[in-house]
Amino acid sequence: MKKSEIKFTVTLDENNLPETIDWSATDPGEESTSKAVMIALWDAKENNTLRIDLWTKDMIVDEMKQFYHQSLLSMADTFERATGEAEASKEMRNFAQKFAEKLNLIAKNN
Repeated sequence: MKKSEIKFTVTLDENNLPETIDWSATDPGEESTSKAVMIALWDAKENNTLRIDLWTKDMIVDEMKQFYHQSLLSMADTFERATGEAEASKEMRNFAQKFAEKLNLIAKNN
């Protein structure tokens, strides 16, 4: 059986705030540095979602807004691929559109 590993290394400052978030993946052998990471895991035993949300202290608010908007769109795409629920995914994308408009990330759609 093939195995793949994703590794995150978080460097903290003296106040335990993340300074850097480095990651690597054994398949396809990539590594990089990020300013933020959101990880959601499904705990089948507890029927609950476990989350890890980290961002570096130098991530600016505008980057965080963009990160969340793009994450919402990605979640809609993943949800549609995983469930085939096109209409619900469309609603998620509509919400992401309104979210981005509210944060002035994109122009209002008339």
